[in-house]
Amino acid sequence: MIPQHELTGLILAGGQGRRMGGVDKGLVSFAGRPLVAHVRERLAGRVAEVLINANRSLAAYGEFADRVVEDAEGGYQGPLMGIYSGLRAATTPWLVVVPCDTPALPEDLVARLVAGLGEADIAVACDGERLHPVVALIRTALADDLGAALAGGERKIDRWYARHAWCRVDVSDCPAAFANLNTDDDKRRLEQALHGEPANR
Repeated sequence: MIPQHELTGLILAGGQGRRMGGVDKGLVSFAGRPLVAHVRERLAGRVAEVLINANRSLAAYGEFADRVVEDAEGGYQGPLMGIYSGLRAATTPWLVVVPCDTPALPEDLVARLVAGLGEADIAVACDGERLHPVVALIRTALADDLGAALAGGERKIDRWYARHAWCRVDVSDCPAAFANLNTDDDKRRLEQALHGEPANR
């Protein structure tokens, strides 16, 4: 088992939110609080430090993070660049990566990823039907390798994972926990499912 002091949490909030009209998705209200606040609760107290990868609204995100980490290179190059930036910023051997728009993640997500890692260098959540590559536990020593891959033009997370010893972690008992909120309708439906709030607001 990996002790808490060897784990850093990273919330990916550096995207452009294009499918939600360009809003800063992590700060969108969900059940009365920003999405990122719900996600942070899954990491706080389970990791040594919570980082948020963001490229705008840095002060706002700073309220929910120990540190806010901007992309190592500009231009909104995607989640793999956010992961790289987190791997570089972390001061622990392991990084737990989660997206900012999954407020229903399991409370024991960190423990599940750690328990499922085995001898691998990367553990990726799998809901029984598909992988969730931005819900993962990654050895931070892979930062330089990822930097080289990015420099070579790689932007596909699954292709980079495939270069290393990685494993699936079974989370098929709670597949709905990994639903991404890409539209306002997605958000309203999940709010109603979790909190009984009206879906037609």
